[in-house]
Amino acid sequence: MSKPDQPQHSPSYSGSLFIVSAPSGAGKSSLVKALLAEVQGVGLSISNTTRKARPGEVDGKDYNFISQPEFEALRDQDGFLEWAHVHGNYYGTSKAWVEGQMAIDRDVLLEIDWQGAEQVVRKVKNVVSIFILPPSMEELEKRLRGRGTDTEEVILKRMGAAQLEIEQARRFDYVILNDDFTQALLELKSIVFASRCRFNQQMARHGAQLKSIGL
Repeated sequence: MSKPDQPQHSPSYSGSLFIVSAPSGAGKSSLVKALLAEVQGVGLSISNTTRKARPGEVDGKDYNFISQPEFEALRDQDGFLEWAHVHGNYYGTSKAWVEGQMAIDRDVLLEIDWQGAEQVVRKVKNVVSIFILPPSMEELEKRLRGRGTDTEEVILKRMGAAQLEIEQARRFDYVILNDDFTQALLELKSIVFASRCRFNQQMARHGAQLKSIGL
């Protein structure tokens, strides 16, 4: 994701902020779930939304369910790193929660679309953006149909949107081709581990020690 010259909000934290985007069916959620299970110190950001909870959804786990006035007040106070209005409901990523996690040496991962990613990189310094690609459009359609959860209309709509989404991959820092899941997961974990070794993160985490040896 191409970065602006100067983000609006750019403090240094020991934790990193990762954005993972992909067209529906590329395997993003499966890769993120496996990453969270295998790598310590990474937390998935939970979106705030004004929609009502569906059966089985838990407040604070699936979403933070808040009222529309609460959401709009936070939005007007610049309380979200990114937000969107979708099908009559608001969705947004809490700036305070993300920054709080990063300040205590926790990495944060956002599963958002490329439009949301653009909003985030305008506001936060040193975001690491990752785009997950399917090996082919044929495989993407096969995976969507293999879910067995979408109607034909929804599948065609997702396929129609996928090409535009895939074109945005060139704007991200890293691209992972999810042809072989094991290899794709290894690449995703490698990005996380390498990002933790960036100078700013190491200085925020081990500043006193690094200064003692001459940095």
